[in-house]
Amino acid sequence: MYKHLIRPILFRFNPETAHNLTFSGLSFIRHIPFAKSIVRSIYKKATPKLEREVFGIKFPNPVGLAGGLDKNGEYYNDMANFGFGFVEIGSLTPLPQDGNAKPRCFRVPGDKAIINRFGINNKGVLNAVEHLKKNRPEVIVAANISKNTTSINEDAAKDYEKGFGLLYDFVDMFVINISCPNVVGLTALQDISFLSEIVDKLLDLRMYYDNYRPILLKVSPDLSHQQLDEIIDYCLRSGIDGIVAGNTTRSRDGLTSISKEKIEEIGNGGMSGAPLYKKNLELVKYVHARSEGKLPIIGVGGIMSPEQAKEMLDAGASLIEIYSGFIYEGPALIKNINKYLETH
Repeated sequence: MYKHLIRPILFRFNPETAHNLTFSGLSFIRHIPFAKSIVRSIYKKATPKLEREVFGIKFPNPVGLAGGLDKNGEYYNDMANFGFGFVEIGSLTPLPQDGNAKPRCFRVPGDKAIINRFGINNKGVLNAVEHLKKNRPEVIVAANISKNTTSINEDAAKDYEKGFGLLYDFVDMFVINISCPNVVGLTALQDISFLSEIVDKLLDLRMYYDNYRPILLKVSPDLSHQQLDEIIDYCLRSGIDGIVAGNTTRSRDGLTSISKEKIEEIGNGGMSGAPLYKKNLELVKYVHARSEGKLPIIGVGGIMSPEQAKEMLDAGASLIEIYSGFIYEGPALIKNINKYLETH
């Protein structure tokens, strides 16, 4: 139904409008009697065989929603109804920000790809906290936090500390976004000098809380092996709980359905979707091998089928996340992945 009816309608609109229409629809469904139960009966299936403990958290299944879809932390429970084992909200910044100028998101349907330069548009951490207080999460929630675009890199640690502190009591884990290619200067935070200043302070701050919240780093697939080695070694030394591998890519490799002229017309931005799969699969393999399996990994990027989900897990990922696959394949993808993993 999704691929043959709903998706064609949504794809008549630009991606950002389609996104807003989708979530407006989810808000409307909340008020329809028994709608939640019906959605859950269709898409959500108990999978005791797939339960696993990672970072000290028991996940009902290994399939999560990647950051960037529930930008403001307002729809985590709606996403749980589709069967996700966990939901990553954000990226969230201390202050609200509008992001980059529109148009800033483009589909490439022929390649099942998306190119975006949103610039981490969001309503800010406090807005998310209010939603988390009001609507108790019925799913494991990971908060993806970042710095405000207006904050210089030398002061970035303060932004991460603020978001971390405000969200700590309301989420289950954190993803530190230092790799979004759509914010000027943000990827520079992957350099160890910046990275250690940010993360060391968060690790120290965590010691003052009664409950332990895992901290993960989200890294770019565009990093060199030397840069990755430095980050992995730092994670193993410092006590970082895991790696999210990876983010979107500046590369346009794998786009075959549009011309070079069209690619240039779209312009800069991070690419996600099917063309990213092999690149991020290799990233997962590399992190797993370099860390000798000591560093749990969330594998994300271009997963479009149950077979690819299993391949990502077999490559060394403890968990996986879906984003573009949810948009192109629809919510049945999560159920199909879990069903496949149960029997393979």
